[in-house]
Amino acid sequence: MSLSLDTIVSFLSEIGIAIREDTIPAETFLPGLCISHGTLLFDRALLKWPGDLLHEAGHLAVTPEAQRPQLDDRLAGEIEAPHAGENEATAWSFAAATHLGLPLTELFHSGGYRGCGDRLIFTFSSGCYPGAAGLAAAGMTAIGADARAANVPPFPHMLRWLRA
Repeated sequence: MSLSLDTIVSFLSEIGIAIREDTIPAETFLPGLCISHGTLLFDRALLKWPGDLLHEAGHLAVTPEAQRPQLDDRLAGEIEAPHAGENEATAWSFAAATHLGLPLTELFHSGGYRGCGDRLIFTFSSGCYPGAAGLAAAGMTAIGADARAANVPPFPHMLRWLRA
């Protein structure tokens, strides 16, 4: 776990996601991590799945910059912005895992995603990318004809890791 965790933490710091190792209460939405005022906090001793950091970072990344400090642990209903939802956060986390060369089983693990991690692995591995259109609409990636016209690699390549 340490190698993946250190790789993920380093990547998130490099792209500008506020992340800090801290003591986390045992009762959080995801074991060993939470979001507090736009900062991703994690407790190495309690964290079960390092890939969860990528998904939660995805929520921060797809949220407009001015609204990021308002994000806290539960996320639901806090931010109203187009293309800043669960699908976009999931697509963002897939792009990050791909960029880092992490196995999709680390991101879409059996302990999360309401038991549908294997379905997400199948979906994304098949080239079907729920949420990618929203990331493209937010200017973070390009897809299809737009990627070809701009002469840039399509999703999962990211043009920007953080939404402006």
